[in-house]
Amino acid sequence: MLDAALKTQLKAYLEKMLLPIEITASLDQGEASREMLALLSELAGLSPLIRLVERRDDAERKPSFAIQRVGSEMGIRFAGIPMGHEFSSLVLALLQAGGHPPKVEAELIEQIRALDGDFVFETFISLSCQNCPEVVQALNLMAVLNPRVRHTMIDGALFQHEVQARQVMAVPSVLLNGQAFGQGRMGLEEIVARLDSGAGAREAAKIAAKAPFDLLVVGGGPAGAAAAIYAARKGIRTGVVAERFGGQVLDTLGIENFISVQETEGPKLAAALEQHVKAYEVDVMNLQRAQALQPAEGGLLALQLDSGATLKARSLVIATGARWREMGVPGEQQYRNKGVAYCPHCDGPLFRAKRVAVVGGGNSGVEAAIDLAGIVAQVTLLEFDSQLRADAVLQRKLASLPNVRVITQAQTTEVTGDGSKVGGLRYTDRRDGSSHALELEGIFVQIGLLPNTDWLKGRLALSPRGEIEVDARGQTSLPGVFAAGDVTTVPYKQIVIAMGEGSKAALAAFDHLIRSSAPEAALA
Repeated sequence: MLDAALKTQLKAYLEKMLLPIEITASLDQGEASREMLALLSELAGLSPLIRLVERRDDAERKPSFAIQRVGSEMGIRFAGIPMGHEFSSLVLALLQAGGHPPKVEAELIEQIRALDGDFVFETFISLSCQNCPEVVQALNLMAVLNPRVRHTMIDGALFQHEVQARQVMAVPSVLLNGQAFGQGRMGLEEIVARLDSGAGAREAAKIAAKAPFDLLVVGGGPAGAAAAIYAARKGIRTGVVAERFGGQVLDTLGIENFISVQETEGPKLAAALEQHVKAYEVDVMNLQRAQALQPAEGGLLALQLDSGATLKARSLVIATGARWREMGVPGEQQYRNKGVAYCPHCDGPLFRAKRVAVVGGGNSGVEAAIDLAGIVAQVTLLEFDSQLRADAVLQRKLASLPNVRVITQAQTTEVTGDGSKVGGLRYTDRRDGSSHALELEGIFVQIGLLPNTDWLKGRLALSPRGEIEVDARGQTSLPGVFAAGDVTTVPYKQIVIAMGEGSKAALAAFDHLIRSSAPEAALA
């Protein structure tokens, strides 16, 4: 299953193992079990520290395999063949179970080891999901560090009967001790904070005790990361507050227009951004949501956080980005993650051979329909306008697919279902006002983005679309507060543009700091 080049690379990685591990495979007579055995046999042949054991008469999911350090009670299991995005999860599990130290702060490691309780996690994933590996890798590491934590990754496409029985309609879906724990991307810090009841209060107290920053960046996406790097290089005290470092980039699958990098993936770029920021003396405060912006004594600005903490700074760069726009119709919230989805790459495999709709005829909507057409039985694309707005090349590809139909001038009015999962949607034909119903198992919403500015209403000047109004330097309506990226009125929401705008905003903030602190005579 592994080509020669990958084997050579993997063999070099596995040389970092320090302790022997055992892989126990639970197999049946199916093709997937034969593929899994072939993969595991190749892995075992790459390191003398790996021992492979086959079992065909146990009660575990088949095919699946467990990884544990010899002589330990480590609880890591892969139910499925972890290729695609999950191959890195497999490699990390082997290394960490084999004693290779994780790249995690010592304080967080001790927090994981101190967790009190028995935690049995199950994570439903799809191999095409770019958000799933972070969750899988976080829970696997917790199982390595704490014997009372056990984790099983479950490939939803391979275990469709479980997906249906447990009504899993979005990935990653995490269950703890048989009960829903969370859906969507979650990092190690976030998971641990949810399990450690006192973690939030401790972190809020730590944040509140920090001295004022020269520049505080709100947001950890491309614009925020660029602003932090440019500010830190000026030698000023810089902090970053981020709800999740990486922002929208974490939800982006393929990136092919980032200049000088022909092709990459969102999570890889987000990790590189964070690594670059942390190479400087930047105080990164993750898992923190901004709540309000207020003036403070001494000409400072006060940023209030949801955690209850308040940070002060001489200047701010706001780069809080945007989020998926919702349809705002009855039933959408009720069936969110129960058939209503926003990421076709992640959740598409869960709707294999089913009927789905894509709402939105721009580039993202048409791309979603094209991707889904190769998985599902039928795709119905609904566009509000009289024609699709996607690029011509995408429209031609869409038109060539036999299981896709397009309905224009369609206004979605309601998501319907049986109370537990989506059953369809209703729409109005804008040509004659007639109402129609579609029977569906899934609805993918792709109608654009909304700026994350709810917390700034009444404080900064916003456009009718809710974007922060900025001038050519990124200056907002409040002196000392700058903004950059998708949250602003700057057109063309692109990663490369956000980075440039973030850099510009940081330089403008630095110029503001110099001028506001310099004696008047020196400025004359």
